[in-house]
Amino acid sequence: MKVMAFAFLSAIAIAVIADLALDHAGFSARDVTSGPAVRLD
Repeated sequence: MKVMAFAFLSAIAIAVIADLALDHAGFSARDVTSGPAVRLD
């Protein structure tokens, strides 16, 4: 049971760290999907 809980916590930690790292590197959804030709009417 301890091993399974550790595995879940590890997966959550990896997901959060990867999200923060990619956001900091400029790979956020906002940066990737928007460009200079976006109309804001």
